[in-house]
Amino acid sequence: METTFSFRMMSIEDIDQVMVIEHESFTIPWSRESFYNELVQNQFAVYLVLEVEDRIVGYCGVWIVIDEAHITNIAILPEYRGRKLGEALMRKVIEVAKEKGANTMTLEVRMTNIIAQSLYRKFGFQGGAIRKNYYTDNHEDALVMWVNFK
Repeated sequence: METTFSFRMMSIEDIDQVMVIEHESFTIPWSRESFYNELVQNQFAVYLVLEVEDRIVGYCGVWIVIDEAHITNIAILPEYRGRKLGEALMRKVIEVAKEKGANTMTLEVRMTNIIAQSLYRKFGFQGGAIRKNYYTDNHEDALVMWVNFK
């Protein structure tokens, strides 16, 4: 069965639902204050939510600085994974970044997160540098991935 979904820009009112996804997805979740500051104070930040039947089930944040986009976080509620929603969200974020003038996009991903790396490779991302001890919960390294749009 195909899941019907939609995208929109995240608002302050969405933070409670996003916090649920954040806590179910990450061992060190961002704080409510971090999301608030991203939405209110960071002129470079763009945050999208993915909704299924008026419920936020995924979100993605990206900073767009001049012609470079950097994904800060992306997550789908665990019970909605495996339905290609992460892929749809990535596609939309890339579309928005390009509309806002980005020529390249980068992100960090855990070395052990092969599923996410596979998703990013579908969009042409390649592995670049390794950030040693990037994740503070277990000191795991991060793989820096990037893609050029042009």
